[in-house]
Amino acid sequence: MRAAVFCFSDSGAALADKICKHLRLEKDCIHRRIPDDMETLFSENDALIFIGACGISVRAVAPFIKIKTTDPAVVVIDDQGKYAIPILSGHIGGANELARMLAKLIGAEAVITTATDIAGKFSADSWAVQNNCIISSMEMAKEVSAAILKKDIPVCSEYNLPQPLPKGLKYGESGDIGIYIGLHDRAPFEKTLRLIPRILTLGIGCRRGTEKNHLLSAVKSVFEGNGLDIRAVNRIASIDIKKDEEGLRSLAEELDAELIFYSAQELNAVEGDFAESDFVNNTVGTGNVCERSAMHDGGKLVVKKHSVEGVTVAASEKEWRIVF
Repeated sequence: MRAAVFCFSDSGAALADKICKHLRLEKDCIHRRIPDDMETLFSENDALIFIGACGISVRAVAPFIKIKTTDPAVVVIDDQGKYAIPILSGHIGGANELARMLAKLIGAEAVITTATDIAGKFSADSWAVQNNCIISSMEMAKEVSAAILKKDIPVCSEYNLPQPLPKGLKYGESGDIGIYIGLHDRAPFEKTLRLIPRILTLGIGCRRGTEKNHLLSAVKSVFEGNGLDIRAVNRIASIDIKKDEEGLRSLAEELDAELIFYSAQELNAVEGDFAESDFVNNTVGTGNVCERSAMHDGGKLVVKKHSVEGVTVAASEKEWRIVF
């Protein structure tokens, strides 16, 4: 975790030191005043922890607040260490969980104010963050949260749903509003919130100099043809002779995905029944780049080799299960 800690008294400084040691943060993360580079700290950290008054904290961060999907967690602790209060990004940013953890660490009480938490109901956005899922629509997430406070809403998934379900959910595949968990572009409810696990490895082969937009167009075409959401991609893999391809690097940045390269020898060691090409083998030393690179670390091949205007695309799915 990247975090900055702010304190304004000696007792606050003692708490700050304890917190930094527990979170394994460097000493220079502690600030005894609101620094001039507050905007930079806000944008570059996962969490901001203030030990002092809520008012100081609010005034410090207010000019830089943008959107709940990107704003850092902000937690306030009084300088006597009695209360830990999340004041920004409680769910997606993880401020609620951070407040609970810090409260336990220093013997304080976590003061949680978000409605679903108070009611003990399922929080879709918190669960999505904890389980590395993409939220299909923040507006729909708000509607689901409001609905859950009034009634149990249905949830269905392409993965096994465990028993019992969290409070606020019920089993179902139809209705006016509900949650669907899965990789595929499905909307079983009149209003569907989709939670998309980021568990796909995208294997790509391409000609030298292929630009990002061409790669992205090819991948989108293949994914749409297979009914998959491209936001499920967590990693992109290819052969190491493509390490200097700017198009691949830009694609990984566009999809917020890890980029991995393997040697021909490593790809040839991958076991499986792949669509081999003698031409590709003579050119790069392995008969199939996309499927072999997608499957290098195991999983299930969910998209076999597709060729789209000089780009070959495949995808594998790593094992994943729903835990509430």
